[in-house]
Amino acid sequence: MAGEITFVLGGARSGKTRHGLALCEAYHAERGSNPVYVATAQAFDGEMEERIALHKAERGPAWRTVEAPLDLAGAIRRESGPGACLLVDCLTLWLTNLMLGEVEADLDAARKELVAALGEALGPVVVISNEVGLGIVPENALARRFRDEAGRTNQTIAAAADRVILVAAGLPLTLKGA
Repeated sequence: MAGEITFVLGGARSGKTRHGLALCEAYHAERGSNPVYVATAQAFDGEMEERIALHKAERGPAWRTVEAPLDLAGAIRRESGPGACLLVDCLTLWLTNLMLGEVEADLDAARKELVAALGEALGPVVVISNEVGLGIVPENALARRFRDEAGRTNQTIAAAADRVILVAAGLPLTLKGA
């Protein structure tokens, strides 16, 4: 798994993060080191604060958390190393942050920069994302644009990844790689 990019995607509460955590924990158990959780979430309200606290408690003290709501590529470059498995959770929150920030980001450029950072990673990186394009067409323009940009982002990362795993009902299905 050293230097390998694994892309794990699925619907809400599908088990995708749990699967990603298990991949990184197995890698670190073999090496006796601690995994790194790269968080893209921002706590703008009490409900999100609770979600973040719950996820942090579920991970446990072995995990070091790095917050990267906008500069995900920079965080990957800073934190990647031969003995560290990074878990990036998640691309759809990162995309939301970019789309709704004070100054909207160039999403094509951000995707290219992310792919470049993943390609430069010195250790394995597990990237989590939501698959949001399987449901009904959203009723408003922003939601439709988000769905489309999430689809483009997922396709871009899947093309760059060594492995792609779809998780549904807690069951992983390998779409690409071994």
